[in-house]
Amino acid sequence: MSTPQQTRLRIFMTGVGGQGTLTATTLLARAALSFGLSVTSGEIHGMAQRGGVVESTLLIGYQSPKIGHGEADILLGFEPLETLRALPYLKAGGLVLSSTEYLPPLSVASGREENPDLDTIKARIQACAGTARFLPCRSLGVQAGAVQSGNIALLGALCAMGALPFGNELLAETVRATMKPKVAEVNLRALELGAAHPA
Repeated sequence: MSTPQQTRLRIFMTGVGGQGTLTATTLLARAALSFGLSVTSGEIHGMAQRGGVVESTLLIGYQSPKIGHGEADILLGFEPLETLRALPYLKAGGLVLSSTEYLPPLSVASGREENPDLDTIKARIQACAGTARFLPCRSLGVQAGAVQSGNIALLGALCAMGALPFGNELLAETVRATMKPKVAEVNLRALELGAAHPA
């Protein structure tokens, strides 16, 4: 395993407003910092209102918060259509973790666009990614106690895969340190459910 000073990772996250994309980014950044990693994060494009597209970045071992096309080692998609749209950012052979449950963006809800079916999205992701894993994040959130914790289930899966230099234990500590006890309890359950969910 590389030392914290040698670790270099580019993580691109995308979802729809209200899914906790930025919360997930903040939690991962705090966990990485507490592990002794150099972290830069940024919000590329975000709409505060529910339904708008939200994209953020987390870079470990890099100075700039920007990720260009073909540069992301990891793509985390909290909504399948947004995962598909963000694929150009993934480097060849990169890792994709995506929710399988739609939360239609405004363009789809208003009828301007249509969602591709899930099998089509999965096939396109698998054609680009070295590793791809899909989880029903919203359902796992509901199972944990709050649909909003689906974002944490995706982080749990990411840590369980060994894709980060730290594991779920550190992420769980970060959840406990940054969230109110009742909220933390739900998110810790989501973390466990995501880590245990089969591919």
